[in-house]
Amino acid sequence: MKLDNIDLKILKRLQENGKITNLQLSKDIGLSPAPTLERVKKLESNGFIESYHALVNEAKLDLGITAFMQISLIRQRDNAINDFIAQIDKIDEVLECYNVTGQADYLLKIMVRDIKHFDYLVKEKLSPIEQILNMHSMIVINKDKYSKVLPYSYK
Repeated sequence: MKLDNIDLKILKRLQENGKITNLQLSKDIGLSPAPTLERVKKLESNGFIESYHALVNEAKLDLGITAFMQISLIRQRDNAINDFIAQIDKIDEVLECYNVTGQADYLLKIMVRDIKHFDYLVKEKLSPIEQILNMHSMIVINKDKYSKVLPYSYK
């Protein structure tokens, strides 16, 4: 599927507000409601739109610590990597896990209630993972920029 300007406008608006009504979306992009809905369904079925989510305020849930952790593995064999990923996948506090280049093998995004919970996470959930050689953590002091719109030329 090749995207045209209208498709790109739809993608941008839905990233800005996934709860927008089809009527408002159609007005914003300059198309009538029926073809707008048809285009959204086509974007969904072709995998451009994977899902819709609520952006929940972490402070309201008392999740006061966001951290990034660089992880280096002891060995890089497939079974070690797969075992590591399987164990990380079970830890709810790990929101994201990226295989990266550079000094570390993985970068984790972690969110916990407070420093006590972060300490517990490191000692009781991460340290027992045999594949981990070392961990280097960075606590987020302030989120100065956050965008939920992917960087793309939406025209």
